[in-house]
Amino acid sequence: MNAYERMFNLFRGKPVDRLPVQPICMTFAARVAGVNYYDYVTDYRVLVEAQLKTCETFGFDIVTLCSDPCRETVDCGAQVRWFEDQPPAHDPNAPLLKDKSQLLSMEQPDPLGGGRMYDRVKGAELFREEIGGEIPILGWIEGPMAEAVDLRGFDLMMDVMDDPQFVVDLFEFVTEMEINFARAQIEAGIDMMGIGDAAASLVGPDVYREYILPYERKMVNAIHEMGCPVRLHICGNIDHLLDDIATLGVDMIDIDFLTDLRLTCEKLGTEIPILGNIEPVKYLLESTPEDVYQALSDCHQMVGEKYVVGPGCEVPPLSPYENVQVMIEYAEDCGLQNAD
Repeated sequence: MNAYERMFNLFRGKPVDRLPVQPICMTFAARVAGVNYYDYVTDYRVLVEAQLKTCETFGFDIVTLCSDPCRETVDCGAQVRWFEDQPPAHDPNAPLLKDKSQLLSMEQPDPLGGGRMYDRVKGAELFREEIGGEIPILGWIEGPMAEAVDLRGFDLMMDVMDDPQFVVDLFEFVTEMEINFARAQIEAGIDMMGIGDAAASLVGPDVYREYILPYERKMVNAIHEMGCPVRLHICGNIDHLLDDIATLGVDMIDIDFLTDLRLTCEKLGTEIPILGNIEPVKYLLESTPEDVYQALSDCHQMVGEKYVVGPGCEVPPLSPYENVQVMIEYAEDCGLQNAD
């Protein structure tokens, strides 16, 4: 059974030979490949090569196009800070929509227009040529809250109270943009779409339910209509949002270490594959292989058959290789146990 078959069997409730191993590796992948991160995020060929080398080295069941949160904003006209060996960053003092009225004149960027979004699309095409049908290809878009904050900054939190119509208008713009970006990646050959909406964890359930949930649902539904499964990733503590997240209909969810995994299982049930939620720094970076193995086992026992092996968020770049290798070792041990 190859990685592609393993993932889709899990989604469909069919037997798998072992647990899928699908950590998010970005800066870690660049380290494995010996490339600096600026090249990784600006040249899809470097990203693809690094992902394939990481997948080959550790036996993972995923390659990912996720790299940084700035692709869409740059194509909208935002200025970002670039670094040689870490992800680009938005300037918190000078977001593109510091002046809210600029939204009125913003045009939808073309994901095939030659910018940073197109670089990701080209990466999807190259992945499809190299490993299509063998290893799942994870595309990526920003969720409505995450991208709105990227464009507006954290003044958006005050806008919810002071100018709710602006928030709605911005979410409408963002959702259209991300659906267009998703379509371009799906047509290029990805197998699963990741939606990252980290900033959503910072709001209360009422704000989430009124402003964010409808647009996350719109994204999920649009991607499903394109025939692609959805993997949701929200960094932080989302205990207070789980009731609503359970209604989204996503096909898989990543659970960060700050969220109560047992509560997640109670709220989401046993049908949704769950990845997580060991703490990346504590375990992959700072602990022993034995500690990592035990932590994965604890999570597996809580989730059950649809457990996907991986930490709650990105693998830290300086993680010892032996700690990272434990993920596949644990999955293979479970496969042997199932065979017995």
